[in-house]
Amino acid sequence: MRLFRTLLLLFFAGLCAEADGQTVLTRRGKPAARIVVAAENSTDRTAALLLQRFVREASGAELPIVQGVKIRKGDILLGASDTLGLSDDGFRLRTGSDGTLRISSGGGSGSVYGVVSLLERYLGMDYFAARVYTLDRRPDIILPRLDTADNPAFRYRQSQAYGMAQDSVYRFFLRLEEPSDIFAGNLWVHTFDRLLPAERYGAEHPEYYSFIHGERRPGRASQWCLSNPALFETVAARIDSIFRANPGRSWISVSQNDSDRTYCRCEACERVNIEEGAPSGNYIRFLNKLAERFPDKRFSTLAYLFTMQPPRHARPLSNVNIMLCSIGSHREAPLTETATGREFVATLEGWSALTDNLFIWDYGINFDNMVEPFPNFPVLAPNIRLFRHHGARMHFSQIGGSYGGDFSELRSYVVAKLMWDPAQDADSLMQRFMNGYYGAAAPCLYQYEKHLEEALFGSGIPLWIYDSPVTHKQGMFSAACRDYYNELFDRAEAAVAADSALLRRVRMARLPLLYSELEILRTERDRDTAAVLRKLGTFERYVTDFGVETLNERNNSPQKYCKLYRQRYLSADRSSKALGARIEWVVPPAGKYRALGEESLTDGLFGGASFADGWTGWEGQDGAFILDLGSEQEFSAVTADFLHQLGAWILLPRAMTCAVSDDKRAWRPLGRTELAEDRDVPVKFVPVTVAAGGPVRARYIRIEVEGTNICPPWHYGVGCPCWFFIDEITVK
Repeated sequence: MRLFRTLLLLFFAGLCAEADGQTVLTRRGKPAARIVVAAENSTDRTAALLLQRFVREASGAELPIVQGVKIRKGDILLGASDTLGLSDDGFRLRTGSDGTLRISSGGGSGSVYGVVSLLERYLGMDYFAARVYTLDRRPDIILPRLDTADNPAFRYRQSQAYGMAQDSVYRFFLRLEEPSDIFAGNLWVHTFDRLLPAERYGAEHPEYYSFIHGERRPGRASQWCLSNPALFETVAARIDSIFRANPGRSWISVSQNDSDRTYCRCEACERVNIEEGAPSGNYIRFLNKLAERFPDKRFSTLAYLFTMQPPRHARPLSNVNIMLCSIGSHREAPLTETATGREFVATLEGWSALTDNLFIWDYGINFDNMVEPFPNFPVLAPNIRLFRHHGARMHFSQIGGSYGGDFSELRSYVVAKLMWDPAQDADSLMQRFMNGYYGAAAPCLYQYEKHLEEALFGSGIPLWIYDSPVTHKQGMFSAACRDYYNELFDRAEAAVAADSALLRRVRMARLPLLYSELEILRTERDRDTAAVLRKLGTFERYVTDFGVETLNERNNSPQKYCKLYRQRYLSADRSSKALGARIEWVVPPAGKYRALGEESLTDGLFGGASFADGWTGWEGQDGAFILDLGSEQEFSAVTADFLHQLGAWILLPRAMTCAVSDDKRAWRPLGRTELAEDRDVPVKFVPVTVAAGGPVRARYIRIEVEGTNICPPWHYGVGCPCWFFIDEITVK
């Protein structure tokens, strides 16, 4: 009788649905509606196919897609003209009295996002990662009467999620766009060298490039001499050809190369720099001239590093878009609550007073250690609301969305939802994702992330985009914290041990913790080597099994990291005669590195991939110091360990020279070693040895390093001072 009553209720519910103007999509696993595409439109066709696919997956019924037919009762109509109040990518879902459902678009991908919203609200869909989603499966799909509209907070939303390359449908549910969608020739950010390649124009027209420290310096990272009228005409001609080759595209980025302090200081440019109070004035004047030449096009340019501060007088024209970057701000708290953040907020206010055409590029990523916890979830919603409040209509949230990174899938999910609607609660989004993606392990992983956030905030240690786990070894990665995190992960793994897919996801989430532990343990003398090797073995097995390819922005391989770890950090060699030796500076290092180097150069511990961890650096000059062995010793070789990290403007030196003495007055040459230029992108540790012909005896060793000092033309910092960094000195 209970079954009979249930079937009877369902039968009458179906009749009432039609009577109440509801829309019946399927009944008993059979199609009960058609999807009508009003006109030939690729976006509407995509939306139709999306709806058809997931209705079929949910019910087994395939709704027919038709075009050019008379609308009948119960149809779903895509491309209707009910667009009042809709913005680009916005949509409206409205049911007629006859049960006809109209999905209207305000333009862009509105019809697709209308379908996505329909699937999320009424078919229980939630898309967590590439090919990972929930969907209610039932033979009868009946939609209630609808009358709702939705517009995005930002008309352009961009982020990073590795899964978008693996699953095109995943991108629709994130509601994200990519530069190739709107920018002609995919020209967006750092485009100077793409527009006018220095290898082609540099030799013939050096006057097109920055005048830095007394000379023109063409190079792929050099900026343009924006006061040069011939340069403007060359650029305008190039832009005209690009738009002609990309019909239908109206956006292009004309923006500085990715470098700092490389702007032009010729007499004409410097006059504008002074008048405007910032180099950005020259850039806005140049972009305004382009905007006047092409009034029907839209030009985006960066406010980044040396162009970050707004000019005094120049105001961007309405078709000049300012992409303002928050690169210098810390991430442990919202931008309004840190000193570096408030500096950015003041800059944001300055630009918003000049233009309402703002594009915010915000950072939620650790470029040096992508596989490291980055607990910035509490700052995401406040910061996005801040950008929207100050009039930004375009937003790129550069989060750690790489495969194997810290909660990459969760971060992509939360950021994408907030860019569409910043009023949502980030913590609720986090819990919803974790429950759907990690299953029974979710409570432990949620507790882990919350404890990370609390420990970070309580430590008072800043979180920044070139961070190292070692920075937080007394804070969120203290020994007590790490023990607690591991206990939570053990419980999380046990909770999903019977489900191989969920267990794999939990172990992927554990990778950043494993990596951070390894980075901290390599800096400790009193460590259990056998325990470290076990952790290293687990980390190596995971990154290999999961196929994780990189640890940082410089594409350093995790497998090579594991091999290097055994060779560099776990060697038991304590035979260096320099251990604990005293350092006397002849040409001291820069700033804070002076005190640091007096201990770290001879402590027997080798630095990691981040220059903030154990290294001693000189900027734009040679370096020299004396090593006091404490007594006369016999040795034949001196080795210094150098860091190669091009992205941080850290270049290998040109040469290292050594001399020895018994009294620091009379010096005898030991030898000299010269180094070849290295343009490789990955981070490297390069030992440089100066060897004598045979054993020598001395107490003092003078080490002189000839730095590269000025960044060469091929480097990001062309014409500007570069660094060299040393960590350990070994004497044998």
